[in-house]
Amino acid sequence: MRILVLLAVLLHTLSATPPMPSIQKLQDIIGTDAGNRGMKSLIVDGDLEKASHILATSNGSVIILSGFPCCVHDSATTETDGPPGSAAIARAAVALGYTSVAVVTDTCNQEVFAAALEGLDGVNLVCFPADFTEADRSKLKEMASSCDLLIACERAGPAASGRCYTMRGTDMKGLLAPLELFVECKKQSVPFIGIGDGGNELGMGKVLDRLHAHPTISNDIACVTKADYLIAASVSNWGGYALAAGAAMAKSQHSGTRKEWVDKCVPTRQEEIDLLNRCVEKGCRDGVSGKVEATVDGMPLETSLQCLADLTTTALGSS
Repeated sequence: MRILVLLAVLLHTLSATPPMPSIQKLQDIIGTDAGNRGMKSLIVDGDLEKASHILATSNGSVIILSGFPCCVHDSATTETDGPPGSAAIARAAVALGYTSVAVVTDTCNQEVFAAALEGLDGVNLVCFPADFTEADRSKLKEMASSCDLLIACERAGPAASGRCYTMRGTDMKGLLAPLELFVECKKQSVPFIGIGDGGNELGMGKVLDRLHAHPTISNDIACVTKADYLIAASVSNWGGYALAAGAAMAKSQHSGTRKEWVDKCVPTRQEEIDLLNRCVEKGCRDGVSGKVEATVDGMPLETSLQCLADLTTTALGSS
């Protein structure tokens, strides 16, 4: 009789607990190819889930690389894809208990990223100049050697030539610091998670063969640096949101509730609207249109906000 009672209690508990949705569903949301770039072929099955568990269970120091100053001919070069996604990851890392969280970018992106990170306690912004000195190299090596997790979200990555190019093939020389050195200088055991949407972002070298076979991505711009775990998304910001949401889901399997962790790790709709408006006030531009406006990769802000809402709903398990 006692065994039957225990079984009844167990069955009631299981039926009362909403099933944990698969983190893979987050990849389905961000991998719709909303930008019509043919990025679905760049998705690595399982990498988002693995990356989410790594972010949720690691600790210590995390470095988030970002910055893609693709509007090279404008007075303000930073694009709207990158700062929001990096801020979302940084927010999640702080909530998950990392002792050191740093967002690293180029000096030309400093004002925009400072605006994006406004109000995020516990996040340091570190900028390196394009005229990279030996002192800068020493500082970078010191940071890299002490980090426990390296993440790149919409960070320009070097092609086979060693140069970094926009999707239109424009060389960004004179704007970028060689932040890809973080990958070379970190300890070999430290995981590197890359997030990209076009093939020229740091970490996309993991699917270099697919990039070379891609009909619309020039071999000349394809990044050769490999990530251990690659998150391909329609928009890199969406990949950042998905990683934060996935980490919240993974963390809730060990402590707390899904809602508690999602609330801590994932930004709200209004927070993202405010963040992007702050970035635009600093001259941030849509990387596709080149306009100083709150759009991302040529798509209305509402498209990104709907993606964020879908990710949040899925992470909460109420879809």
